[in-house]
Amino acid sequence: MVSTTSALLVLASASPARLKTLRAAGVEPEVLVSGVDESTVDAMDADVLAGTLARLKAEAVAVRLRLHAPAAGVNADGRRRLVLGCDSVLAFDGAILGKPTDAEDARKRWHAMRGREGVLHTGHCLIDAVTDELHERVARTTVRFADLSDAEIDAYVATGEPLHVAGAFTIDGLGGWFVREVEGDPGTVVGLSLPLLRDLLAAHDVAVFDLWSD
Repeated sequence: MVSTTSALLVLASASPARLKTLRAAGVEPEVLVSGVDESTVDAMDADVLAGTLARLKAEAVAVRLRLHAPAAGVNADGRRRLVLGCDSVLAFDGAILGKPTDAEDARKRWHAMRGREGVLHTGHCLIDAVTDELHERVARTTVRFADLSDAEIDAYVATGEPLHVAGAFTIDGLGGWFVREVEGDPGTVVGLSLPLLRDLLAAHDVAVFDLWSD
């Protein structure tokens, strides 16, 4: 059984979608952007890349907390901080796709992806900033795309939304019009799987309701 403890979740991400997901699930995290340069990490396997980037982000923020917190990793109100790092990449047609480099890159991707499917990999890493204990996992979800017209692709890219997300699409925004089917946890596609995070919290002896806001 998971024991209750006083804890605070620290989100090592600037992602509005991840923050929105946590808030909708009753958690008001502290947000500290990791500053990790994703382009410096290279891997041939989507699982390895997503997991490595998630871990690097969580570790960077955990180190920062230990350097600046008066009681390493403990919040001012005495709660222990658990740092969550996440990263998503799309495995498609033998390639690993993060965020598009520009609008033309996003347009080319959609011309290739329409009517086909890919697998979205989202790495999750949860670090106790007090003990440095680390637990991590990667979630995978198959995404089947609609057969978009050229006009739909041009209109979607023009909104700018696909330029800011892994794989050049979302399901919780305008991109939701163009995702025909999701096989797996939809949260993985948004960038954060709540059931997987629950498992990671349990590994740290923290129950989800301990993080719920009043």
